[in-house]
Amino acid sequence: MSDTSAVSLVCCDVLGAAAVDGRVLERAFAEAIATQGVVTGTAAYTRSMVQFDRTRGWSPAEVMRTLFPAEEIRAQAANLAFERSFQAAVDRFGTLPLPGANEALAKLTAAGVKVCLVSSLSRSALSLIVERLDWWHRADLVLCADDVARGFPWPDLVLTAVLRLGIGDVREVALVTASESGVLAGRRAGAGFVIGMLSDADDAGRLRRAGATHLLADIGELPDLAASQPAVTTIGQVAD
Repeated sequence: MSDTSAVSLVCCDVLGAAAVDGRVLERAFAEAIATQGVVTGTAAYTRSMVQFDRTRGWSPAEVMRTLFPAEEIRAQAANLAFERSFQAAVDRFGTLPLPGANEALAKLTAAGVKVCLVSSLSRSALSLIVERLDWWHRADLVLCADDVARGFPWPDLVLTAVLRLGIGDVREVALVTASESGVLAGRRAGAGFVIGMLSDADDAGRLRRAGATHLLADIGELPDLAASQPAVTTIGQVAD
């Protein structure tokens, strides 16, 4: 019989899954593309905001490259503008943890589950959020787009967490995310549990279609969900 816990690592996507970003991300994006002449009321702006919505969870640098595919200098300039606008938007609007998030992360740690905060934001942007939430002590590891070759929807963030924290089986990983790209990253990494966080009525269908194995409307339920999962079965072992 195996005494291995079903979930030994929770990778928590900071934006949307653990912290309320609200208007911050969208406002910063709109201000960034405005520096490149893409302003409210134009067809280009509408197309850009549709693309922003489709690529939620991607690194801002990659989103800008999709908007300016043949103009790397413009894409880089827009990304630099995003970094400035993001900090300013956080200063104006603030950022708060989802109700129950602090308690959920504390319970996971108390249960011996490792916690990795992940995001496709840059190091400076993610550090700003973690600092404002006072979450440095909540995690065993914090990973951002600058730590990996590719952010969401690729599996690099999850797999890097597995390697750095010495997790023996990627099936013992639970990824918590509110974006389709995050769900896809978890599936590509082979995470045993890919948990989609719900914020509105349309989320369930899109996250299920992306491959979420579980859905939660309240992150406070995460520790109980992690504890309720059957243990991973490996060769020569059977689950408890």
